[in-house]
Amino acid sequence: MVQIPKQPVPSSPAPPAVPTSADVARLAGVSRATVSYVLNNTTAVRISEPTRRRVHEAAKELGYVPHAAARSLRAGHSRMVLMPSPNVPAGPLYSQFLSELQWALSRLDYTVVQYGGIGLHRGEAARAWAELRPVAVIVPGGDLGPEGVHVLKRSGARAVVTLGPERVEGAHALLLDHDGVGHSAGVHLLDRGRRRVGVVMPEEPGLEFFSRPRLEGVRRALRGADATVTELPLAYEEGSAVRLAARWRSLGLDAVFAYNDEYAMLLMRALQDEGVDIPRETAVVGADDLVLGRLLRPRLSTVHIELPSGRHLAELVDRAVRDPGGVPEVHEVFGARIVHRESS
Repeated sequence: MVQIPKQPVPSSPAPPAVPTSADVARLAGVSRATVSYVLNNTTAVRISEPTRRRVHEAAKELGYVPHAAARSLRAGHSRMVLMPSPNVPAGPLYSQFLSELQWALSRLDYTVVQYGGIGLHRGEAARAWAELRPVAVIVPGGDLGPEGVHVLKRSGARAVVTLGPERVEGAHALLLDHDGVGHSAGVHLLDRGRRRVGVVMPEEPGLEFFSRPRLEGVRRALRGADATVTELPLAYEEGSAVRLAARWRSLGLDAVFAYNDEYAMLLMRALQDEGVDIPRETAVVGADDLVLGRLLRPRLSTVHIELPSGRHLAELVDRAVRDPGGVPEVHEVFGARIVHRESS
């Protein structure tokens, strides 16, 4: 019997040593303090441009990047701004706002981190965010209470900012007036002679936070005008729109505020397939003023929404980080105006 000798298991090559600021300093011929000043963009110390260039070239050659945790330890706080992802689909308007906010915060030397904590609510969510030790948290929607603000501040967050229709005790607030969006649509339809108005209520979980105030805004606009408001549950899927369109004439409606442009386009296509004339039989109004709405025939009337400026929100975060003991600021930032096109 021939025995096959065991082959030695090849050892994995040791990972290369992580370059340090001392390595950069040696290669650039400067002190470690100079490396720190240059790579952290410190303006309090005057450093010549050739020296700065030498440090950057050495860091690039070695593949060195500053250690964020160490820098946070020295500063006493991180530069991370945590923004929990909303538990509802984010449309084009919100995505544009988020991009502007990230750019504005990066100009102020902050980093925006989106947190996708699906299924976390209230205190549970706040504790999960606090574990990451952000310097600021920007919370869209209404999933934060005073106890959550307390948890975040105890963990070191210097600024907590909410984006929603109501303020939360202890937090800075940008108040978003969804009632005003519905009110603008309702006033417009009333002015166009419509008196039997349907209001789309998305069936997707979480959207009632926005749709309920918009419904109340329509009701407020039609109050005292001998007009009716009918809630229309609608899922964002073609089958749901087809079923609603099939019974449309039995509802006796002469107008619909469809929550936003995306639901308006979905429903409008189904109504047209059903032979409903728009706007002669039914006027249709959306919200958000998306480009696609202008490409429809008839072109979609809509409520143009002015979201808060990403630059202004970034400046609010920076002020709060610099002065964490200041009185929480409250700003009303949701401008809404009707854009009248052929669908109404």
